[in-house]
Amino acid sequence: MESWWSLGEGSGQYGHDLALYEITCPFCMEAGNFKTAFHAEKKKPSGSKKLNFDTLECGNCKGYVMVLWSASTMGGSHGIHAYRVLPWPLKLERYPKHWPETIGRYWLQAKRNLRDENWDAAALMARSALQVALRAKEAQGGGLKREIDDLAAKGILPPIMKDWSDNVRELGNESAHPKPEQEATDPQDARDVVRFLDFLLEYLYDLPHQIEEYQGRTQEE
Repeated sequence: MESWWSLGEGSGQYGHDLALYEITCPFCMEAGNFKTAFHAEKKKPSGSKKLNFDTLECGNCKGYVMVLWSASTMGGSHGIHAYRVLPWPLKLERYPKHWPETIGRYWLQAKRNLRDENWDAAALMARSALQVALRAKEAQGGGLKREIDDLAAKGILPPIMKDWSDNVRELGNESAHPKPEQEATDPQDARDVVRFLDFLLEYLYDLPHQIEEYQGRTQEE
């Protein structure tokens, strides 16, 4: 996104109105229980694009969040919009609906263990999510590195992901069956493998999902 005026153009939630049901309170973790306490908007000097500035009040704990959101100016009978929330929940409770459930479950556990500084568990869950994601795309080779190389060779992953994988030490750590002399996971190695997982899921699931949504909207026009 090159500008805040691009918010909601190309990807986001369905509908022209703010999807309150998608927003989780960062204080009590209840989702979708908000009302608008304050609203302001700013129109782009040239064109019909509009940015909305909302303050939402949680109906459960009475906490407040600030939301910047905007609807797309593109056509279509339903339209889309996107938003940014401050503050956001530090405790992760959900994963994107278009991810397979097993991948999302492992990803959540990897993120939570990273937050809690459980480095061994974070790396193990990240590798588990990677293994499921790669094999769901019919990767061959046995072992994360070889399976990443296989998808890169098939053009499913870009070469830069293959090159990056060579520098993520935990991808070569087959520690699902630990040994008595095994060393503790280095904190930075745990962060690296979770970060790699984020980008791999973006390539394998998020980008195809956004392209599919875009194609569906253009067909409506």
